[in-house]
Amino acid sequence: MSASLLVMVVDDEQLARDELCYQLEQLGEVEVVAQAGNGVEALAAVERHEPDLVFLDIQMPGLNGFEVARRLLAREDDTPALVFVTAFDQHAIEAFEVNAVDYLLKPVEGARLEQAVARARRRLTADRPAQGAPPLNDQLERLVKMMSNRVHRDQVAIKVGEKFMLVQADEIIYASLADESINIVTGQVAGTSSYRTLDDLQTRLDPEVFWRVHRSHLVNINKIKEIVPWFSRNYILRMKDAKATEIPVSRSQTKRLREYLKL
Repeated sequence: MSASLLVMVVDDEQLARDELCYQLEQLGEVEVVAQAGNGVEALAAVERHEPDLVFLDIQMPGLNGFEVARRLLAREDDTPALVFVTAFDQHAIEAFEVNAVDYLLKPVEGARLEQAVARARRRLTADRPAQGAPPLNDQLERLVKMMSNRVHRDQVAIKVGEKFMLVQADEIIYASLADESINIVTGQVAGTSSYRTLDDLQTRLDPEVFWRVHRSHLVNINKIKEIVPWFSRNYILRMKDAKATEIPVSRSQTKRLREYLKL
């Protein structure tokens, strides 16, 4: 049985703190050791309680969440793992710049909270050398690889208008190359990717789920609504987005699709 994770919750709204603390306590093996209503209180409470993980609101009077994070990172003592919790999605990219474990949008869903706590446990376990552990350089290499895979495969930034939104990779329905831009579509949003090519994007996604069915299209095979027979024994994929977008399957990928779906 793993040790309890010592957690602190920082939010300037009491009701928000109470709700998040309640959700955390339902997870088991999590102990909420402190709360704070602003950034200054948060820094003092971290010194006092030495939590493993801090859930940190961003918009707060005085020091905001990012300022608190940067001050914690500048300490000589170990920095707790950080998860940002906010009602605004435009801060996601900056959250990862300060090495956050995760970024949650309010209202926080139970499954996403559980996922964030699990990620924090993995981060903390990877950061703490055990007896007989491999050399530090090896640990760092494994940690970097683990975190790289997590970020690359779990979340993707999409530019929507003038802001970036971070979406879960498994929410992506398809990505297409059009007018030298990569358009990404999910069930809720559509926008452009900062990756220069579909090849670059594809390497960041799970190859078992995301198939390059055409040189201009990358699809999530779990988001295919219909497979429509086409000429020369080829197929058109009708996707699960609101427009039921139709995507052609190249001749080279038709055989793979037939074998996978037993067509």
